[in-house]
Amino acid sequence: MESLVKPLSRQKASFGRHETFALRYAWLTKGFQALLNNKDIFHSDNATIELGVGKNMVNSIRYWLRASQMIEDSDAGLVPTQLGQSLLSEKGWDPYLEDEATLWLIHWQLATNAELATAWYWFFNCYHKAEFTTEDAMESLTEFVRNNLNGKHSERTVKQEVAMILRMYCPSKINAKSIEESLDSPLASLKLITSIEDLHVYRSYGNLQPSLPIELIGYAANEIFNQRQTETLPIADLMYGQKSGIALGSVFRLTESALLAKLENLVKAYPNIFQINETAGVNQLYRQDSTTESLTFLRHYYQPTR
Repeated sequence: MESLVKPLSRQKASFGRHETFALRYAWLTKGFQALLNNKDIFHSDNATIELGVGKNMVNSIRYWLRASQMIEDSDAGLVPTQLGQSLLSEKGWDPYLEDEATLWLIHWQLATNAELATAWYWFFNCYHKAEFTTEDAMESLTEFVRNNLNGKHSERTVKQEVAMILRMYCPSKINAKSIEESLDSPLASLKLITSIEDLHVYRSYGNLQPSLPIELIGYAANEIFNQRQTETLPIADLMYGQKSGIALGSVFRLTESALLAKLENLVKAYPNIFQINETAGVNQLYRQDSTTESLTFLRHYYQPTR
C-alpha cells in the first residue's frame, strides 16, 4: 500500500519554500478548508482576502499544507489527501488542532517528508547530537546537503532552515514579537527542542513522550512497513533508521527503552497485526496483516467508540 513517507532522494530536496514564515496554529485548517471551497484558491487573486493574510503568507500556507501532506499535487492541481480530509475538514477528527496527538501527527508528516521538508527530515532522522549550538547544526546540515544531495542549494538558505526549525520547536522568549510567534507555533508545545539561553545551547534529547499515543506509533510503523515494502523491521532500524531512511524513534525523540515500551503496548493493542520476536539475536517488529490501512490506527484514536 502507498505510504506518505518520503525518504531522502539525491534528486528531490526543498529548502526555504516557507517564505520565512513558521507554521502557525490556524493556517493548516484555514488553508485546507479554503481549498475545499475553491480548488484554485492558491492561484486566485482573492486568496489574500479569503485567507486574511499577505501574498507571501498565502504561499507559506500552501507550502505547509503540502509539506505536512494534508494536500498534494495532482493532474487536476492541488487536492486534499485522505489524511487531510479525515483530519482537517469541517467535520474532521481535529480541525482546530486541540488534541496534542494531532501536533505529533503533523510533526511526523513534516519529519518524514524529505522531498518538501528536507531540513526537518535531516534534523529529526539524521542529526543525533543531544546538545548543540545554532552554528553546530548549521554546519552539520550544510555538510549533509553537500554529501547527500545533487544540484545546487544556496548555503545561506540551507542554514536559515536551522533557524526556522529552532523557531518552530523552541521559540525564544526574549521579546514580545517572539512570544507572539511562540504562541503561534503549535509544534513548540511538544518540547522536542529546549534551550539554555545563557549558553546559546539547544538540547534535543530522547524522552518517554507520555503524550504520544500508541495509535500514532501504529500509524507511523505501518507507514514505514508500506514504504519499505517489507513485513519485518529490526527495532534498531525503527530507532535510528537505515541510511537515508526514516527513524521512528528518533523522529519522536524517544529513548530506546521508551520506543520498546511503546512497541510492546502496540503489540498488546493490536496482536493480530503486530508481533515482536527475536530472530538470530535481533529484536524485530513483524507485521502480520499488510492489508491494514495506516489511517485505521488514527481512526481508532480519534473515533474510539465507532
